[in-house]
Amino acid sequence: MAITAIPKRSVATTSTPSSRRNWGIVVMLLIFFMLNFADKAAIGLASKPIRESMDLSASQYGLLSSAFFWLFAVGAVVLTAVFRKISYNWAAGILMITWILTMLPLTTQTTFGVLLASRIALGFFEGPAHALCQSIVHELFPPEKRATAGAVVNAGSSLGPLISAPVLTWIILTWDWHASFIFLVAVSMVWTVAWFLYADRLPFKKRIITNEPKTAKIDPNGDIVVPFYRLLLIPSFWGLALLSFAGYLITSLKVSWLPAFMNEGLGYSMQSVGVLVTIPYVVAVVVLLGAGILSGRMLKRGYSSRVARSFLTAACLLFAGVSMIMFTQVQPGPLQLVLVVAAFSINSVAFSIGFAGASDFLPAHQRASFFGCIVAAYSVAGMVAPYVLGLIVEAAATPTEGYANGFLIVGITICVFGVAGGLMLNPARARVRLLELTAVYAARKQETR
Repeated sequence: MAITAIPKRSVATTSTPSSRRNWGIVVMLLIFFMLNFADKAAIGLASKPIRESMDLSASQYGLLSSAFFWLFAVGAVVLTAVFRKISYNWAAGILMITWILTMLPLTTQTTFGVLLASRIALGFFEGPAHALCQSIVHELFPPEKRATAGAVVNAGSSLGPLISAPVLTWIILTWDWHASFIFLVAVSMVWTVAWFLYADRLPFKKRIITNEPKTAKIDPNGDIVVPFYRLLLIPSFWGLALLSFAGYLITSLKVSWLPAFMNEGLGYSMQSVGVLVTIPYVVAVVVLLGAGILSGRMLKRGYSSRVARSFLTAACLLFAGVSMIMFTQVQPGPLQLVLVVAAFSINSVAFSIGFAGASDFLPAHQRASFFGCIVAAYSVAGMVAPYVLGLIVEAAATPTEGYANGFLIVGITICVFGVAGGLMLNPARARVRLLELTAVYAARKQETR
């Protein structure tokens, strides 16, 4: 069989939306995101040995978990802007290499200061990962397929911890927590090699010219031309920011505190936690993919983007928030465990369906920067939530009481932000408003000539 290559243009401009290469890139980005969340989960899974080996209090561990997000927003904005100048394959490859470098100090005996610095640096370089992945996916696929493709990539946020949790727990219990990072570094290096071999537009890769007809990329929002800052002033930006913030409250606490909560708050052994902690991730994959497919079908059947994107996302987050409130009020047992799973299984919907809603009105060349600003906004949840929960747990009479108080507050916040964000994110209205602004700026430009 003859081997063909993409002509000398980007994948997005030359591939058909259903091409194997596009879906191959989606699979590679899925693994990329899996590793992104596996290294986040490693600290949570190793919370007990880390706290014991370094004699850390609950608030100090919460500070360590929050440190990951201190420069997360800076990295999201700065690196997203930088990566606009280079091809997507180099951007993803560079990010993975930096992740490997920041994890290397944790593969051997270290100090709390080094561990803290490593997490800060890792957070900086992981900041633009989500915006980059979603920008790539949204350029490769038409609107009706973006939610599904984006959901596949975002499934990595659940599949990563799901697959890695039992493996990393076994490694930690068999050797120590440093060995878990040796494993992650090794797997990340394998991905990096595979990515550079697969991804298109490598400057050192010999290209094979084909006789395929040239196809022009069509940007459905190409008729929108406004200064970037105007995108940040429309209600839909703040709606998506609130939805993402609510979702990331769940994400940050799931990767940092869920294993400790199951161990200290619910009384399960570390061996059991290594298995139980995977359940929310299993359910999350099903919910995420199901919601993505549902959103796409709703659009095809004539539902507005507000219903198929905004209201669907808000409903999922409201369900998660109510579940979180309820598990703090019931007695330990199967019902409580079901509610815990429900509460921690919905978070990624905001980052696939919600982001797809934004792509319905964003010009292609401004998506990455817009998403970078959204990432910067929701990263505040990661900065605050783990540390505050640690303070609440430490101040309570018992860990069980502390976790109940903390998650009650978080659940209420998720409900409020989810509903408010769902009402504010209106893709159709945002597009109309941006077209009006485009006409205004065009008229001003004519007057100045």
